[in-house]
Amino acid sequence: MKKKDLISINDFTKEEYMRIMELAGEFEENPNQDLLQGKVVASLFFEPSTRTRLSFETAISRLGGKIIGFTDSSSSSVKKGETLHDTIKMVSNYADMIVMRHPLEGSARYAAEVSDVPVINAGDGANQHPTQTLLDMYSILKTQDTLDNMNIFMVGDLKYGRTVHSLLMAMSQFENPIFNFIAPEELQMPDEYKLYLKNLGIRYFEHKEFTDIISEADIIYMTRVQKERFSDPIEYEKVKNVYILKNDMLENTKPNLKILHPLPRVNEIHTDVDENTKAYYFTQALNGVFTREAIISHIMNLK
Repeated sequence: MKKKDLISINDFTKEEYMRIMELAGEFEENPNQDLLQGKVVASLFFEPSTRTRLSFETAISRLGGKIIGFTDSSSSSVKKGETLHDTIKMVSNYADMIVMRHPLEGSARYAAEVSDVPVINAGDGANQHPTQTLLDMYSILKTQDTLDNMNIFMVGDLKYGRTVHSLLMAMSQFENPIFNFIAPEELQMPDEYKLYLKNLGIRYFEHKEFTDIISEADIIYMTRVQKERFSDPIEYEKVKNVYILKNDMLENTKPNLKILHPLPRVNEIHTDVDENTKAYYFTQALNGVFTREAIISHIMNLK
């Protein structure tokens, strides 16, 4: 049987999204299941990560699998000049699956072409982050009881934010979504994603501010301005504090509103929001374990 990879969110169908949601719910009820007994998963993080790496490793451990890999490419043979091709070819001899994060766009697709075992993209540059998207969708489904008719506000770094790129593409598969993009000129949603929505006949609106329209939101998806994506520190300083969500801004918002954030946050969500019942970002991070258990089980045909 042909191996299954998850590199882009479009590698899964809408039916597979819903299957992942169903499995994530099962794993939330019972996270410890020895489905990966005797299997080895390679965790290759060429770029720093806390939540994605640890939630993947937790998911693998709760499924009874073994983990090999590295958390910093400087501790691998990459530092000696080994190519990505050779690293992936070698690691695929050792493991039953590879989870990889890499700073270069397209690196995960290339790894999947080289590897003999399934590859999961844990983020490739500013391109995509499909497992984050699936946990975001699970969070939306849990809090809204549906993935249809959502008015989603995406705020902050929409140019380099791979999480918003993937989420936009996935949520466009459901009924009647509306997207509101709130970003400074320098960090607007790339044209290719706006064209993607336009071709599907999906409504989107662009704003510089959102305080006067926040009452329309079902989901506010905050993102940090990513310092590591800027070659010019002056450009970063200009935009780093452009949007800060504060608790008093939430007074007249919808009762069902939930605030999501892929984390880490810097200061784009004030800590006074944390105690608000509409803040969901820490539970969202927990949902990452159940969703990644579901993704691994689906790709490895364990369920």
